[in-house]
Amino acid sequence: MDVTDKPLPPTDQTHHLESEEAENSDQSATFQAGQVGTIAAAHFIHDSYSSFLSPLLPALQASLNINYALSGSLAVFMQLPSLLNPFIGYLADRISLRYFIILAPGVTATLMSSIGLVNSYVALAILLFGVGISIAAFHAPAPAMIGRVSGPRVGTGMSIFMASGELARAIGPLVVAAGVTWFGLAGIWRLAIIGWLTSILLYSRLRHVSARPKAVRQAPVATALPAARRVFPVLTWLMIGRVFMMAALTVYLPLFVADVLNADIWLVAGSLTVLEMAGFVGALSSGTMSDRFGRKYVLFVLLCLAPLLLLAFLYAPDWLTVPILIGLGLTAIAPQPVMLALVQDQFSDHRALANGTFLALNFVIRALGIWVVGILADQIGLSSAFLVSALLAFLAIPAVFMLPSR
Repeated sequence: MDVTDKPLPPTDQTHHLESEEAENSDQSATFQAGQVGTIAAAHFIHDSYSSFLSPLLPALQASLNINYALSGSLAVFMQLPSLLNPFIGYLADRISLRYFIILAPGVTATLMSSIGLVNSYVALAILLFGVGISIAAFHAPAPAMIGRVSGPRVGTGMSIFMASGELARAIGPLVVAAGVTWFGLAGIWRLAIIGWLTSILLYSRLRHVSARPKAVRQAPVATALPAARRVFPVLTWLMIGRVFMMAALTVYLPLFVADVLNADIWLVAGSLTVLEMAGFVGALSSGTMSDRFGRKYVLFVLLCLAPLLLLAFLYAPDWLTVPILIGLGLTAIAPQPVMLALVQDQFSDHRALANGTFLALNFVIRALGIWVVGILADQIGLSSAFLVSALLAFLAIPAVFMLPSR
């Protein structure tokens, strides 16, 4: 046999390429329901803990003697590390950051369950900043992993992923209300064990799943710039329009229920649960509907309905409060998976980087909304601040017509 016909001995580079090929050959052309479900379950546990803050705001406001703006700013400290998302996403497009996803539930659970152990505003802000780092480490690579294992059904995968987060924000307030009732605010650290059990399960299920898009080497970052110029300015416009409404509902609703409606912690938590449970249904369906009817059509319908329902929430009779909160959950929260799916559509080779950029933009805009609504609440009252937020939400509607097609 000629020497050229002899098989070459394996080299370290060959082993590396084979290992990388094995990681990339994960049936990314098909919808992998089991892996989508595992990542969504991780999102549920993780965000259950990160949702502890809002229902605790009335108690923290009273114990720390702070106003609405400072109370809302606690959410800003928790989201400040979202500015790192583009850098985490850039890294996630080049190496698989699966261990960020695996460890984040345990870390977030530990830090959020320690809220009752701090007794100053500065210490609480530092603790929440640490929570934000863990949140960013999870949320930048996780949607890219979802996009990879969802195959052609990215909207469906993103809906399941986002719906699990909304379900977490529905269940989390009840969990922390129960924890405070059973253990007291200082004793809710006991709840952290579930987060670490989740991380152990994720290690067994995800340690061989890639968290980066396929074939990223063939697509330098510069190739994403034209799409970025088309997509992100319009998304920024859209997010600015709806951010005040979202800040009012997701951050200040517990304070509204406690201060305006004079409710206790269970009713405060219950209002969030009703809103977020409906948001779970809306998020679960909106991405799938956008796969069928188009991203822009679904966004247009949702952005028209949500501010009308917020106005109704302020002025309708009390017996309509729960039905309107359900409607708000179905419409106000549901656009998020559609926007994430749109980002995944436009940046198929840079999904983690694009997702991180989207989340960083979302943080900056959300921080602005939280501060503005908090300042308005201090100056003109919570009810009037909610009214202004509803009216500003209509400004997001024209941006839909500027979005690129799939």
